[in-house]
Amino acid sequence: MPYQLHYWPTIQGRGEFVRLALEAAGADYLDIARQPPAQGGGEAALGRSLKDPAVPRASFAPPFLVDGDLVVGQTAAILLYLGPRLDLAGAGEADALWTHQLQLTIADAVAEAHDTHHPISTGAYFEDQRDAALQRAKGFREERIPKFLGWFEQVLQRNPTGDRHLVGDTLTYADLSLFQLVAGLRYAFPKAAARALADTPAVAKLHANVARRQRVHDYLQSPRRLAFNEEGIFRHYPELDG
Repeated sequence: MPYQLHYWPTIQGRGEFVRLALEAAGADYLDIARQPPAQGGGEAALGRSLKDPAVPRASFAPPFLVDGDLVVGQTAAILLYLGPRLDLAGAGEADALWTHQLQLTIADAVAEAHDTHHPISTGAYFEDQRDAALQRAKGFREERIPKFLGWFEQVLQRNPTGDRHLVGDTLTYADLSLFQLVAGLRYAFPKAAARALADTPAVAKLHANVARRQRVHDYLQSPRRLAFNEEGIFRHYPELDG
């Protein structure tokens, strides 16, 4: 039975971190909200699944994964579950825990990137909080992007098996998620990201290496990979890039 990924059909968002893991592993999965309504898909199906009273442990919000009778919500928790099943969590318990820790740090960076364009309220338009966004974005691009990418650079440099991967000598979902973080920062903050990546060559190399992996490359070139847009987490507002 294929995995079922439930996420919004028009944005990459947090669901993209799960998609990348499924795609890189060649896993059999259905992106439920992107299935035709006639086949039980569409955004309405996502809404129904969030409110289904038959699911006692329903997720607070997408993304969530359905595997048989099991429902797992929250991106990091989904990847913690999928990691060993897709052979994307390293070797052994220590690697799996380290991979999870890296994913949680990436989640922190993603949340801060989102808050640059919605620093006051997620329910208000960007235009209604532009001044606060300008201030928040300045700190993010000058302090936080270099700090996050600098830390991942150190992780790569300190990996005893070499700097091609964050954990051990094989691909993990942390590598895939760092790839997505870098891609999102390059879209939303092209100038700031370029400056930070110039100082973190191992992170830049990891991003390029992940993109060249055959399954990832094929996915990125396919219609399954949605384009970044101004409805998702990473939004390109030129004034926020300084």
